[in-house]
Amino acid sequence: MNPTETDTSLFKRLRFVLVETSRAGNVGSVARAMKTMGFSDLVLVAPRCADPLVDPEAVAFASGARDVLEGARIVGTVAEALEGCNFAAAVSARLREFSPPVWGPRAFSAHVAEKVDLRPALILGNERVGLPNDIVEGCNVLINIPANPSYSSLNLSQAVQVLAYECRLAAEGENRTQSGIGFHGEAASMAQVDGMYAHLEEALVAIGFLDADNPKKLMPRLKRLFARTQLETEEVNILRGIARQILRSKE
Repeated sequence: MNPTETDTSLFKRLRFVLVETSRAGNVGSVARAMKTMGFSDLVLVAPRCADPLVDPEAVAFASGARDVLEGARIVGTVAEALEGCNFAAAVSARLREFSPPVWGPRAFSAHVAEKVDLRPALILGNERVGLPNDIVEGCNVLINIPANPSYSSLNLSQAVQVLAYECRLAAEGENRTQSGIGFHGEAASMAQVDGMYAHLEEALVAIGFLDADNPKKLMPRLKRLFARTQLETEEVNILRGIARQILRSKE
C-alpha cells in the first residue's frame, strides 16, 4: 500500500466518537469492536466513568485491543472531538422531528468509502439516554440501524461492531471511481459549518426574520436543509458572505 492509499484509506479517515459513556467496560468493548474491523481512531467526550482508558474493566473488555484503548483521546466537547472532520453521522435508534437525513449503515459506509476527501465521524451517545437533539441536528446524517421494532436497542459496542463491519466491507469493496460530473470542492469542516450557522442566525435576527427570544424551529429546519447538501468550503464562505452583507446593511 503506497503513502497516498494509506492517507486516503477509510481505515485512517474514520473516527468513532463516544459521548458521555457511563461504563468503562463499554469503552473497552468498543475498542475491541473497532480493532477487529481495522479501525483505531477513538475519541471520548466527557465520559461519566473515571479513568476509562486505564480502568481494569475497560482493559479486560478491550482484550487484544489495548493499543486502540491506549491511543484514544478524551475531550470536553463534541466540537473538540470533531476537529479535522468534515462529515458527521449521529447514531440513534430514535428518530427525531428535525433530524438530518436518515441513512442506514450501508448507505453511510458506501458514501464515506467512495468520497476519499471526507474525514467522517460516527457519534454515539450515552448508553441510557443516547444523543441530545442539538448534537443530532448539527450532524450531516442520522444513522438508524434496522432492528426488531419491538426491541431495537443495541448495546453500544454492538452498534459500533455493525457500523465498523459495514465500513470495512465498503472500504475493501470493488474499485471505485470518482464521479466525473461537475466540479467537487473540498467538503466543509464541522467547525466551518457551525460557524456559518451562527453567522446566518445573527443575520436573520438582524433583519427580523428570526425572533431571538422566540426562535421556535427555524434554525433546526435550516440545519436539516443544509445537511442534505453536504456543504463545501466555498459554499460555506458564500453563505457567510451573504450574512456579512446583511449585517453591514443593518448597521
